[in-house]
Amino acid sequence: MLVGVVGAKLQGVEAVYLARKAGWEVRLVDKESGMPAAGLCDSFVQTDVTDASHLDQALGAVDLIIPALEDDRALDSLLRWSRQSGVPLVHDPQAYAVSSSKLKSAALFKKIGLPIPLAWPRCDFPVLAKPGIGSGSKGVRIFHDLESLQDWFASDFPPRDWVLEEFLDGSQHSLEVIGRPGNYRLLQVTDLYVDQDFDCKRVIAPSALPPHLIAEFEKLSLTIAEALNLHGIMDVEAIYADAEFKVLEIDARLPSQTPTAVYWSTGQNMVQLLKNMYISPIGESAPAVKMQRGVIYEHIYVWGDKLETRGEGIMAGSGPLELQLDFFGADEALTNFASGQQPWMATLIFCDADQQQTRAKRDRCIAEIVKRFGIKKVVDDNPRFSQIERHHYFKT
Repeated sequence: MLVGVVGAKLQGVEAVYLARKAGWEVRLVDKESGMPAAGLCDSFVQTDVTDASHLDQALGAVDLIIPALEDDRALDSLLRWSRQSGVPLVHDPQAYAVSSSKLKSAALFKKIGLPIPLAWPRCDFPVLAKPGIGSGSKGVRIFHDLESLQDWFASDFPPRDWVLEEFLDGSQHSLEVIGRPGNYRLLQVTDLYVDQDFDCKRVIAPSALPPHLIAEFEKLSLTIAEALNLHGIMDVEAIYADAEFKVLEIDARLPSQTPTAVYWSTGQNMVQLLKNMYISPIGESAPAVKMQRGVIYEHIYVWGDKLETRGEGIMAGSGPLELQLDFFGADEALTNFASGQQPWMATLIFCDADQQQTRAKRDRCIAEIVKRFGIKKVVDDNPRFSQIERHHYFKT
């Protein structure tokens, strides 16, 4: 099977990585060269997909298209070509239109009565400010008083195209939903850890949440999928604070980071599930989850005598990544590491029978890197586990 992945940044890395794990041939398409996913694919086509005249040559031979970008013009162009060519496109335009706007998403959550953070000015400071358009942590800021909030937005206050809400201190969690109305599959709940810029730097699987809270989060996510009339895949992020889940964000697209963690923990490959849905809805089923192995998925940045655990945004500027096995003790790494060259960065993947063994493997890997490169300072901003964790494993 030949799959076309459009977009070579971080979502593209996820799509290409999982497609290769499924045993497929991958053709990667992007208008720019030297992007992170370019080192992982079988073939690369540099072209602008907003120009429809380029699409027959770039994607004409593929069996399935996975968009890995958030560009409305590109998505519209791919959708038109998919309808004309008959090549399935993994994209739900109606659900995406809601999830790509934090303002529309918040309106949906209110309409169906889901718990969400209190909106300013009904909440106290600190206040979190999020751009109304786009997903992830880009542009997110925290304000501790009214003066700093007003100064930042200057004459455009209160801002019309931003979400202002209470800052909550709790544990963050993610869950993917795949399917169509009446037939949704809930994947595995994972735990998220963010850096000081609110960018996810570490994913833990399986979640440390107790079973009754996992069931509660699953119910919330299923409610959202049904309200969206989802056809495809959606990621739900929520925070558990003050004994309650509050929904933070949804993204109706293949996300980054969590699908790989879920794959290593359960064996369920989300791009394989999507292929089954879009190409062979009858006759193929996903493997049953027989286990939940412990997984840690995180990003490191090494420069001089310093090692930092940072949000995934550092990987966007890495250049083409390579997949390396047994990377200083990590099971796998996606990295631009080349002996003698700095700075370098890596996405490290650790897996073992349970979370305690996995965390011990992670510590040994970090210790080996520290020893090998003469690291004198290891920085892990906000390394603490939340109150739902039973132990504190990270020594750095």
